[in-house]
Amino acid sequence: MTETADEARGYCEGVLAGDRRQVARAITLLESTRADHRALGQQVLDQLVPHAGKAIRVGITGPPGVGKSSFIEALGLRLVGQGRRLAVLAVDPSSPVSGGSILGDKTRMEELAREPGAYIRPSPSGGTLGGVAQRTREAMLVVEAAGHDVVLVETVGVGQSEVEVRAMVDLFAVLLQPGAGDDLQGIKKGLLELADVLVVHKADGPQKELAERTRADHESALQLLRGGVDGWTPRVLTASSVRGEGIAEFWELVLEHHEQQSRAGQLERRRREQTRAWLWRLLEDGLHDAFRGDPAIAARLPELEAAVEASEITAPRAAAELLRLFRPG
Repeated sequence: MTETADEARGYCEGVLAGDRRQVARAITLLESTRADHRALGQQVLDQLVPHAGKAIRVGITGPPGVGKSSFIEALGLRLVGQGRRLAVLAVDPSSPVSGGSILGDKTRMEELAREPGAYIRPSPSGGTLGGVAQRTREAMLVVEAAGHDVVLVETVGVGQSEVEVRAMVDLFAVLLQPGAGDDLQGIKKGLLELADVLVVHKADGPQKELAERTRADHESALQLLRGGVDGWTPRVLTASSVRGEGIAEFWELVLEHHEQQSRAGQLERRRREQTRAWLWRLLEDGLHDAFRGDPAIAARLPELEAAVEASEITAPRAAAELLRLFRPG
């Protein structure tokens, strides 16, 4: 026990000193599936939590090909140039077959990855809802404790489950292609309901005029679908990472949003709600694992699954039987 405590203390000292290697090792412990690694990681996290929570947290999503990585790199270079310490938690898609992931964000952000003031952590999503890595919230606390004052969470793409991203950041930004329309119709309303800022990206060259029309269209749609939330009215702007246009304006909106939400007490309230939601998500995951691992359930489940598939029993009755076995009496 003493040895483990000393090891945890060593990790914490390294993280608090901003040691990038110790930051990476601490996050790896938390992402590990090994019980001993997870236990040590939790000891480390428990000690780091009081030092976290001071960063501005921004979620960035958008459809494949919209240029999320190039936008983040342009923004990140600007922030480190201002003396900010930036952490990018980039969640890569995991293969549903092999479970492997691309983990190519450092390759896509080569210039930013070379900056001493930036830390980029690509993590496999593991198939979790919304493409958010299971341990992203924990990684966020680690990098904040290490002194990073801005945390960007880049997600796999766009989907109904992007609420998972929204539930861990202060501001949620959605990047759109110029002319985005029919390809996003099925999810556009959900996006507009979640987004604090919409950015029509790649607004340069022959697409610049189209990008401006797209901006105007989405601005009108926002006014129809939603008003201000917590005193904040969602904004729409155009940007080009290639030309460096709109990047400064985006960051000004982030700061304006953060100041407004902090002043009104909404930021603290939102973070409290997010932490409570995180607790319940962990409880649900734990109960699911405990249910599947229960010997009585494991013995009865295949038979009941086959019976449901053959329409010999209804799914509600089978579920009730399994829950009865899991909760005797």
